[in-house]
Amino acid sequence: MTSGRGPAANFAAAAELIRAARAAGADFVLTPETTNMMEPRRRLMMEKARAEEDDPVIADFAGLAKELDCWLLLGSAVVRASDDKAANRSLLFAPDGRVAARYDKIHMFDVEIPDGQSYRESKAYRPGDAAVVAELPWGRLGLTVCYDLRFPQLYRSLAKAGADFLTVPSAFTRFTGAAHWHVLLRARAIETGCFVFAPAQCGDHEGGRETYGHSLIVAPWGEVLGDGGAAPGVTLAEIDPALVAKARGMVPALTHDRPFAPPDSGRSA
Repeated sequence: MTSGRGPAANFAAAAELIRAARAAGADFVLTPETTNMMEPRRRLMMEKARAEEDDPVIADFAGLAKELDCWLLLGSAVVRASDDKAANRSLLFAPDGRVAARYDKIHMFDVEIPDGQSYRESKAYRPGDAAVVAELPWGRLGLTVCYDLRFPQLYRSLAKAGADFLTVPSAFTRFTGAAHWHVLLRARAIETGCFVFAPAQCGDHEGGRETYGHSLIVAPWGEVLGDGGAAPGVTLAEIDPALVAKARGMVPALTHDRPFAPPDSGRSA
């Protein structure tokens, strides 16, 4: 989707797509990072942000999961964590509308992009400090968000904790997405032997943000099963959980860790 600044309008746009996915047979539906708002001005973002329990849009997503009787991942929502910081929180809703898992994005995107854009997530967001695995009817789910994708140790820890599926809801910039999005997602799938589900923001957003799109569904052997392209819409794939064990049986790298000493820094005593 192409989220804007208004949470209510973003929910309406997301709900239409979620309903379309469910009508097409989806049992598990996922939305991108910052589904509820992409507000570039920190002051306005904090004015709009609500604590999770007080956020009517989060309640609307919970109600939609219950109405449609499906598992629903709100890829992430901007939620108030303190007076001056938000959390970038991924929320997994069960078919009865309850929150089955929540994960706060750990890694903050503090980056100067060569295209001239500057991002300082740590100024507005409080980072999470815990990895999260949740139970689905088809296997275990490891939750991550966007910039986490560049930290493979997180994904390995999720896989070693039993994750069969990994979620990477994102709002990748157009510049970095074109260079790295596909290869990083395929690498995380191959390294862990997991399915990777990566719903993504796309297009030109209010306030000048440009995101790459290309929501991806990647199989444990690295095949791309679905690519949403650069426009809003629904991407579907049939998932066979048995492929997780098959991929890990062919290359059981998760069982081959060995201790090693870190390299010498090269600095003199």
